[in-house]
Amino acid sequence: MGVTEDKIKNLKEREQRILGMGGSKAVAKHHEAGKLTARERLDLLFDPGTFREIDMFVTHRCVNFDMHAVEIPADGVVTGHGRVNGRPVFAFAQDFTARAGSLGEMHAKKICKVMDLALKAGAPMVGLNDSGGARIQEGVDSLSGFGQIFFRNSAASGTIPQISAIMGPAAGGAVYSPAMTDFIFMVKKTSYMFITGPEVIKAVTGEEISFEDLGGAMTHNEKSGVAHFACENDRETIARIKQLLDYLPSNNMEDPPVAATGDDPRRTDPSLDAIIPDDPNRSYDMKAVIRSIVDQGVFFEPHEYFAPNIVVCFARLNGRTVGIIANQPAKLAGCLDINASDKATRFIRFCDAFNIPLLTIADVPGYLPGSEQEWGGIIRHGAKLLWCYSEATVPKLMLTTRKSYGGAYIGMCSRHLGADMAFAWPSAEIAVMGAEGAANVIHAREIRAAEDPDAVRRQKIADYEQLFSNPYCAAARGYIDAVIEPSQTRARLIAALEALSGKRELRPAKKHGNIPM
Repeated sequence: MGVTEDKIKNLKEREQRILGMGGSKAVAKHHEAGKLTARERLDLLFDPGTFREIDMFVTHRCVNFDMHAVEIPADGVVTGHGRVNGRPVFAFAQDFTARAGSLGEMHAKKICKVMDLALKAGAPMVGLNDSGGARIQEGVDSLSGFGQIFFRNSAASGTIPQISAIMGPAAGGAVYSPAMTDFIFMVKKTSYMFITGPEVIKAVTGEEISFEDLGGAMTHNEKSGVAHFACENDRETIARIKQLLDYLPSNNMEDPPVAATGDDPRRTDPSLDAIIPDDPNRSYDMKAVIRSIVDQGVFFEPHEYFAPNIVVCFARLNGRTVGIIANQPAKLAGCLDINASDKATRFIRFCDAFNIPLLTIADVPGYLPGSEQEWGGIIRHGAKLLWCYSEATVPKLMLTTRKSYGGAYIGMCSRHLGADMAFAWPSAEIAVMGAEGAANVIHAREIRAAEDPDAVRRQKIADYEQLFSNPYCAAARGYIDAVIEPSQTRARLIAALEALSGKRELRPAKKHGNIPM
């Protein structure tokens, strides 16, 4: 055997040892827990045969606590690049079978390198997190590694899409990098996130709580809003990440990809003409409206379980990606509250950063009243919504289907916050407040002095409805561009989107604004 052949054999032997990860027993235990390995996850993410690993031979440098004798294949994280549905993507996958995927100095350097490459290349960055946290034996070097990753998350934000999947534990400092990315996927029953675990909580506060209740997938999807998606298993998680990437551009200098959906842009839907209930206090499902309007009735919804009184989703109109923000009358009557404001704000800013046009669909009676909302800072949180709509420079379309009252009318991307084109259905009620409340305020004395106060009240309510509870006052001022038949909505929105496809809008030069956080 020649020298070169001998060296190639040596290379392959080294590769095989590393590809074995933490060993057959550790891999089997991982599979028994219902989890795929880091390398299996990457194989699912990338198009077959396209993944190219980098830094396979990186090793740790720790000598404390007999670590000089510990071999950690690939230092517990697999990094590289490939193609996802034909487009370049960079990724890392932490390997829990290798020393619990703990993060040390070199582990972090590998992640930082692949993040730097993604930023240089203008390609999305996907992180598959499955780690026991900081490698305690490496001390402050582990903390330094986390900090360097956080710094890059901030630098890449708004420049390339950053997607995180929590596919095992993420505790302490390990939770902050995913939280700084654009979207977080979690796997039900096998993943969790928390700053301090159940044992510490019990020791400090006496509270007893399970891992799942404290930081499981549904906890962070329903209660905290930290996570955007809850998936049944690893395979579904990877499939949904790929689905999300299909809607997004590779970076902030590109437009989102256009897909041939085969749906007629002039298609009408007569069912929309009857979807608004005759009784103004009855609800309907806003998602049915969205399905009717978008290509093939398909949309992709982040934060499905969090703040369900507002819906945010990606969809396509004539093949073009749009971001949709819509009040949901079936939940809390579609009122805006603290969580809904935060949810919409984050989504709108993401879409604006990545050149995704916005469609806002309003049916909102107002802000949710109550001391809990006021003390929780609804003024501050609600102001974020006004801020981000005003800040956004992508094409902004607005549609009012029914109620749109007071400050909530302004907040749902009204003309006054920069909507480029605003439409309303004939059922729209655009006013300072509902007719009953307005009549009680305006005609309070007259109603009190009347022989039959209830009859006068009913008449005044009817008068107010006739005068203001319609879209025509706003249309008369040019605040609504057109009152349209609901069945024609899809065609009208697509025409508006195409007319605005070349929109350019500048804001005053500054380092950055001071959003009301």
